Formats: sequence, structure tokens, C-alpha cells
Amino acid sequence: MKVLDLQCPDGHRFEGWFASADDFESQRSRKLVECPMCGATDVSRVPSAPRLNLSGATEASATPASQQAAQWQGRALRALREVFEKTENVGDRFAEEARRMHYNEAPSRNIRGVASAADAQALVEEGIDVMPLPVPAALKGSLQ
Repeated sequence: MKVLDLQCPDGHRFEGWFASADDFESQRSRKLVECPMCGATDVSRVPSAPRLNLSGATEASATPASQQAAQWQGRALRALREVFEKTENVGDRFAEEARRMHYNEAPSRNIRGVASAADAQALVEEGIDVMPLPVPAALKGSLQ
């Protein structure tokens, strides 16, 4: 199994696991490899350090920026997964459903959905707490 460091045109770095380098190239050419953050299929390999397990070796205390970015992306994906698991998707009925809950016309629950900026502002002006959560299109389906 080959673990390759990959990057999309937007600079998102991520790992891909493939049977071989040829397997990666085959999947990439068929647009089967996509960035987990933005969904771009124009991904490329980036240089990576070999992973060596040496007895007595310790991890360096400073984490390179690329590793920090990958760690941040992982935390963001875990947080989004938790939001998706603990909320009901009401789609484009978000503003309507938030109002119904606020005015006790519907049971109170955790919801998520889509609202225009004007609808979100109107909800806030009515005293209804909302929180915008931009979700990349690639993550709106199944979070892997």
C-alpha cells in the first residue's frame, strides 16, 4: 500500500492510499481522486518525506506548516461530521423552520439548512440565533 501526499489547485493537502503509484495515476486520469475539502479532481502528488520507524527516534517538536494544515483540515472534518450527525437537515426551509421553532409552532430541535444572507439577517433581527457554517460542496453529501 502506498500513502501519497496530494494537493489540489486550491492548496489543500491530503493523503491518498493506493495499491501503487500506477494505481494512483490510473485513478487520477479517470477523475476518481478528489480533494476532500473542495471536491477538485485536478490533484497532483507533492513531495513528501519518507516515513521511517527508527527505534529510539522521537518526533520533532516543531510541526511543519503543511502538517499543521492537514491537522486543521482533519479537525474541521471531524467537527463538520459531528454537526451533520447531530442536526436535522431541513434544506431550503431553514428560515421557515427556525421561525416555527422560535414561535413554538414546531418542536425545538437542532437543525441545519440553507438560508440567504437576507433571511439569516431577518432571523437575527427577530431574535432567532443562527450560525452560518460554510460547507464545501464536496462535503455536503457523505462525509468520509
